[in-house]
Amino acid sequence: MTLDQFKYIYFLGIGGIGMSALARWFRVNGYEVAGYDKTPTALTSALQTEGISIHFLEDVEQIPVAFRQNPAETLVIYTPAVPKTHQEYVYLTESGFTLQKRSQVLGLLAGQMKTIGVAGTHGKTTTSSMVAHILRHSGVNCAAFLGGITNNYGTNFLLNEPADDLRSVVCVVEADEFDRSFLTLFPHLAIVTSTDADHLDIYGAHEAVLESFGLFVSQIEPDGTLFMKKGLSLAGKTKATVQEYSLQEGDYHSQNLRIENAAFVFDLAHPNGTITDIQLIVPGFHNVENAVAASAVALKLGVSADAIRAALNTYQGVRRRFEYILKTDQAVLIDDYAHHPAEVSAFLSSVKALYPDRELTAIFQPHLYSRTRDFAEGFAESLSLADHVILLDIYPARELPIEGVSSELIFSNIQAKSKRQSTKAELVDVVREMKSTLLVTIGAGDIDQMLPYLKEVLKDQ
Repeated sequence: MTLDQFKYIYFLGIGGIGMSALARWFRVNGYEVAGYDKTPTALTSALQTEGISIHFLEDVEQIPVAFRQNPAETLVIYTPAVPKTHQEYVYLTESGFTLQKRSQVLGLLAGQMKTIGVAGTHGKTTTSSMVAHILRHSGVNCAAFLGGITNNYGTNFLLNEPADDLRSVVCVVEADEFDRSFLTLFPHLAIVTSTDADHLDIYGAHEAVLESFGLFVSQIEPDGTLFMKKGLSLAGKTKATVQEYSLQEGDYHSQNLRIENAAFVFDLAHPNGTITDIQLIVPGFHNVENAVAASAVALKLGVSADAIRAALNTYQGVRRRFEYILKTDQAVLIDDYAHHPAEVSAFLSSVKALYPDRELTAIFQPHLYSRTRDFAEGFAESLSLADHVILLDIYPARELPIEGVSSELIFSNIQAKSKRQSTKAELVDVVREMKSTLLVTIGAGDIDQMLPYLKEVLKDQ
């Protein structure tokens, strides 16, 4: 299958962060694009503003007529979250349309360019956006398909400049392990940030997660390079050159790491020297480590030390990744997408290092019943780093309830100065009562919908 055989591109689940990036690519490149999603969001509104037709009712008649009348020229891209009983999915399947998963189409696009695949059970969104920003800021012709909205560019998609030879274009791809999607990629360079147990509702066991990452790195081009977090067991799985990185050890690592004016400043040691005095606007020990990995890729692609420093000094992060919502002398509110115990620990540790003289209140919304069941003890341990914890109900996302699984599994083992459970409806009153000067919201659900209200509480107290 080649993409040039199609004129129309129809998306089932167009509002997803990865799907919307693909929709934008096809729209910019002259295809007719339309789609369905279950719920209107800011992202679907942005796509509609850009000229993409979207509807929100499960209705075959709302698929544009030109698409329905030309199945041979229409490519349907769907997300695995769409049930097989969905009316439109059934119609498109039975009517002879070509259907492909998002990951399959992304693999086709990326395969035309020099691909940088950034994988990991956590850290991949920030790291891939750092790579993309360094390359774009440094004048490298690149495209990027990211898993979050970058604050520098206000989008999850960067379009490359036209090129006679697409292999001269660098394509940065967030390589998602969910549903083994990243196995459609055959990167030239790859980063693996972590291989922790996650998505066990898909994989069943940690061993299956590790096997999948092993398959991913085996697909790196033999003359390419794997930049692997030190301590991972992937070196024997690839024919590519392997270089290690971490916060303090490896072929690439930070040195002279310090906090100045609530920012992380460090030097980056690499095999050929040191890049001094890099300052991250987006703080966090984990973000320093992500910057080390991103810099390693940039150096491999020939970007200069000065250009890397200048780019990282202007990197503004990704929405919902250590994002400051309010930052005054009186109060600080930070939001983060963390939804795995390791991510929660890294986030809270960094916040405490930045504000050692303030008591930290953490609001956590667990994501998925299965993830809560599998990691309840780990979540309790990581949340205990906070002084005060407010625990919300589980955000179910794609799952139905599991008997006996609730946020109580986490709550009972939290060892903080104080802890309480709350519904979203009660949350504003709870926060107003606590009068916190350092408040963080954590989770991959819809906790971010509460941020405007929490911000007003902190400003008014």
